[in-house]
Amino acid sequence: MMIDHVALCVRDLEAMRDFYTRHFGATSGELYHNPRTGLRTYFLTFDGGARVELMQKPGALPGGSDLREGWAHLSFSLGSREAVDAATERLRAAGCTVESGPRVTGDGYYESCVLDPEGNRVELLA
Repeated sequence: MMIDHVALCVRDLEAMRDFYTRHFGATSGELYHNPRTGLRTYFLTFDGGARVELMQKPGALPGGSDLREGWAHLSFSLGSREAVDAATERLRAAGCTVESGPRVTGDGYYESCVLDPEGNRVELLA
């Protein structure tokens, strides 16, 4: 058994798609739109096959009972401390908020944490 994908409900579907394709190399599928429910989605595929479904639906609000926004964090393994440092600086230069790091965490990871355009945490790990 394996996880096929995770889904993230977002306010600005196009901005979030642009962020993850531009900064993390995701490949985007075609826009899906269900005119009956108003649901719009993109599937993003990352190196190694991991997928994220970005979802937007009218009326989906933080803490709502239908679709909820956000996750605790999404983590990308970049392979080295140098790659984490470089990606952190590239994202900072692009105007992203760097919430923490790069640093060695209490459990021994080398990481930094940036925020995507809607404030969701994205970890960059060595």
